[in-house]
Amino acid sequence: MTECEEYMDFFLDYCASECGLSANTIQAYRADITRFYGALSLRTPSDLEKLSVTDLVNFVDSSRRGGLSPNSVWRCVIAIRMLLRFLKLEGYVENDAAELFGTPRLWRRIPEVLSEKQVEELLNAPDETKPLEIRDRAVLEVLYATGARASEVCALNAGSINSKYGFLRCYGKRGKERLIPVGKAALRALRFYREQVRPELAVLRGEDALFLTKSGRRIDRVFVWRIVKKYAARIGFAHNVYPHMLRHSFATHLLSRGADLRAIQVMLGHSDISTTEIYSHVDSNRLTLSHARFHPRA
Repeated sequence: MTECEEYMDFFLDYCASECGLSANTIQAYRADITRFYGALSLRTPSDLEKLSVTDLVNFVDSSRRGGLSPNSVWRCVIAIRMLLRFLKLEGYVENDAAELFGTPRLWRRIPEVLSEKQVEELLNAPDETKPLEIRDRAVLEVLYATGARASEVCALNAGSINSKYGFLRCYGKRGKERLIPVGKAALRALRFYREQVRPELAVLRGEDALFLTKSGRRIDRVFVWRIVKKYAARIGFAHNVYPHMLRHSFATHLLSRGADLRAIQVMLGHSDISTTEIYSHVDSNRLTLSHARFHPRA
């Protein structure tokens, strides 16, 4: 292990223990910093001391040309800035080239969504005569019914669902707890899964997770991604469908039917309303109707 790699471990330990960053964020930062080290051949403290703003700009430009999305570039820059600032504060380096390096401005990308009809087709794609597809149907129903992130759905336990009152308790970023209403269709799918399938899976390992693999383990984000891909392919969706698209669709469909933006913010777990406002730009049909109804010369 090089000294720079050792410094990265110190930094990531700090991010986890002091900053409370999630395991997913830590993993992403590790990948970003490792790529940064490799691109600039950084091995020793003197290599870090010699860094210039030009080096950082060239790294970002090469990342963009290499196909990294604007959001990924932004996250990578944040990781590098935090690392270099940490190393300077801890006395590992004297100079912090990132002090002169601004954070890139990002265009807010309009989220991709499915139509209500497409969501219905996706949710109906699993064959409920097959036990594991009963589970898959429940996973899909929960993703769309609650707008929860894939990682949040994976983290659900058997006691996370209150079927009597119709809500789900989940923990989002930084361990923030929130309660989300669950609709009747999702509750039916969950009840069917919990009664007919989960008991046989749970006995294999005694796992407390709500959603289990056929070997009795807790499902993970890759597993959820595969479920969505599997049933999107089964019904012949031509475009790319991924779990977060159901979260986007959840918010967009609620807004198009008149839900309050603040309520959607709470259900999604957004700390800033500006993050939720992106969905107000998605439903072009609603905008057209509003214009036709209220503009004096429409």
